[in-house]
Amino acid sequence: MAMTGKESTPLLKTALPGPKSKAIVARDDVALATTTKTAPVTAVQGRGVVIEDADGNRLLDFAAGIGVLNTGHCHPKVVAAVQGQASRLMHFAGTDFYYEQQVALAERLGAIAPIKGPVKTFYVQSGTEANEAAIKVTKAATGRQMFLAFLGAFHGRTQGALGLTASKVRQKEGFFPSMPGVVHTPFPNPYRNPWRIDGYDEPQELANRAIEAIEVLFETVLPPKDTAAVFWEPVQGEGGYVVPPKMFPKMLRKLCDENGILLAADEVQTGFGRTGKMFATEHFGITADTVSVAKAMGSGYPIGACLLSAKLDFKQKGQHSNTYGGNVLGCAASLATLDVLQGEKLVENSAKMGAHLGKRLDEFAKQHAFIGDHRGLGLMRALEFVDPKKKGVGGAPKADPKLRDAIEQATWKRGLITLGCGKNSLRFIPALNVTAAQIDGAMDVLGAALKSAA
Repeated sequence: MAMTGKESTPLLKTALPGPKSKAIVARDDVALATTTKTAPVTAVQGRGVVIEDADGNRLLDFAAGIGVLNTGHCHPKVVAAVQGQASRLMHFAGTDFYYEQQVALAERLGAIAPIKGPVKTFYVQSGTEANEAAIKVTKAATGRQMFLAFLGAFHGRTQGALGLTASKVRQKEGFFPSMPGVVHTPFPNPYRNPWRIDGYDEPQELANRAIEAIEVLFETVLPPKDTAAVFWEPVQGEGGYVVPPKMFPKMLRKLCDENGILLAADEVQTGFGRTGKMFATEHFGITADTVSVAKAMGSGYPIGACLLSAKLDFKQKGQHSNTYGGNVLGCAASLATLDVLQGEKLVENSAKMGAHLGKRLDEFAKQHAFIGDHRGLGLMRALEFVDPKKKGVGGAPKADPKLRDAIEQATWKRGLITLGCGKNSLRFIPALNVTAAQIDGAMDVLGAALKSAA
């Protein structure tokens, strides 16, 4: 039977991984450099929220290419746009010459970006490159050379963005020096923070402490007059899908404005409807000065951008450029992606289905003491796994990454693809056109995996 992408349960013909998948994994081990692979899951084709592996097994994909496939696997309108564009023109160096697709996409991005006033676009191929561009934009616009970022942040792995990243030590060890001039401060994590505040019961107090910590840095090691920007994820991604207290971003924006510091929002993982708003910044009632986007921007075609307030534009040609930024195929994919997100009301569906997914995850959190926290916005959600009998960092129960890893393995072996985040959390990020039946099917698999670990 042909795969439709609307299937709501896995269909397994072999134990996972099957023999053909095992063979691909073995060849991969020899030929490819070591990266971050977590499960021996292969893919041959995909539709919607479903993938088929090399052995003909069909799995529910709740990782979505690490938050890339917001429109689902191979959405027909995106596929048609890329195929049609590929038959006419595949590349024409848009940083040096001109084509209408770049302009049309920039106009549409500028109309929806959470930035006050006119917006300009600098195109890139990835999230880390979008943040590299934001580093240069904010340095050039302010004449300042230092930055503030948050512990738990992930802004990329290239040397500039790596200086901002503070998610896991293994991402940084062996690669110093990265970009100098970055100071990190605690992120206001309601569940686990250095002040041992229950941020769900006392969100204002947690927000106050986080701002006070920044003010101490301004008085000691980070001169505000030398600080170009604060880099900020509206929801920390690789740090564990951490949502700050709702008032904190307004307080941060005010602190930036008082000191002439720009606010650089990293929406690489949160953007394009993932959280139930087009951009997660919108949940907090503020605007940023730059917004980094990538991942879901092209529905699987590599394209990203640094969106910036027009007043921050580079003052002379050649200060920054690249070869592939705004590739015409990427622009075609991104324009079609926006058509689908807006025309099929996928942002609204993200909010609706996110509430349903959140309800199901809450049920599991009540059933299992080893689930310390459920958090998220829209279809960007995570469970944090703990040892409830031991105290850990920040007064919360001790993190249990081994349990998280075991449950992640138990899900994919049963036909549900999930992905870890943070030290001990598991994320759930299906395509935004996921149905309630598919969420329920995935939660049935997760429920069995949780019971196997209990």
